[in-house]
Amino acid sequence: MTEETITAQAVSIDRAVAALPGPFQQSLLAQVNDTVVKVARLEGEFPWHHHDEDELFLCWDGTFRIELEGRTPVILDAGDIYVVPRGIRHRPVADTPAHVVLVERPETKQYGN
Repeated sequence: MTEETITAQAVSIDRAVAALPGPFQQSLLAQVNDTVVKVARLEGEFPWHHHDEDELFLCWDGTFRIELEGRTPVILDAGDIYVVPRGIRHRPVADTPAHVVLVERPETKQYGN
């Protein structure tokens, strides 16, 4: 790692969350090896979709559920982590605003494959 690639400052997740423009908008926080770390605001129902790779959800604040096709929904509260396995159709649903930290590959499409 060269000096140019070292971040000069820490990234505030709270400030990144506060700057999000609206529901389901994402903001890139960092790149780590072959993954990226993003934050997003969840509010309402996201469309059903799937990915060809696993997707990690960390509930930053609030509460939301991840509905999984043919499976029991997973409810996440602040501090909870859940990994949606690749290929599983899913959608996050938040009855009230919540924020999530996502860890995924840079090429992962928000609306799935």
